[in-house]
Amino acid sequence: MRQNPARRAALLDAAIEVLARDGARGLTFRAVDAEAGVPVGTASNYFPNRDEMLSQAARHIHHRLWATPEEMDGYARAEPSPELAEVMLRAMLHRIDVDRAAYLALLELRLEATRRPALRAALTETVRANFAENVTAYREFGLPGGMATIVLLYYAMSGLITERLTLPDAVTALPAEEVIAALVAHVVPRPHETPDETPGEAPGRAPGDAPGAGQGSGPG
Repeated sequence: MRQNPARRAALLDAAIEVLARDGARGLTFRAVDAEAGVPVGTASNYFPNRDEMLSQAARHIHHRLWATPEEMDGYARAEPSPELAEVMLRAMLHRIDVDRAAYLALLELRLEATRRPALRAALTETVRANFAENVTAYREFGLPGGMATIVLLYYAMSGLITERLTLPDAVTALPAEEVIAALVAHVVPRPHETPDETPGEAPGRAPGDAPGAGQGSGPG
């Protein structure tokens, strides 16, 4: 059966909305069909089983959260600095604020992956590839710091995003923008400082880095 790529994308967008609203247990073919406004049975024609739909939804989430080509071009032309890193992190947080459903769906998928080994394997590969793209982009833009800097930013932003989307009123000591500014000030070295490197790591490349388009969506 020939499949329409635009219809597939629309079904995945619908799956993401269902995940964000109803959780992984509410994600059924019938629920996706209803959300997408298509005839019953459409989703089952595009995905052989529920696990495959979940795995494809995870990949589609990262596509939805990618920086635009215009953003990436602007970063590439900017002067590498901690200030550029802060601009990029702020932009990433803005994209997630605009598309809250995508990241909430990803959190649901992470929880479901703890119960479904096949989904865990697929989601691990998707997030690993996304992280590799972020590493590649960070280095292509010449931003200061080594792998430890990148990993610390990744984990810190993951926590900030999760709090912001789930319990935004629990910790209100600082606005998110000030948190990002403080994070960059404490983690990203200034140009005159020695970049951090993982022991045994060759400068400029981390073990296992994969080539990427430099469009990673950020914490995944």
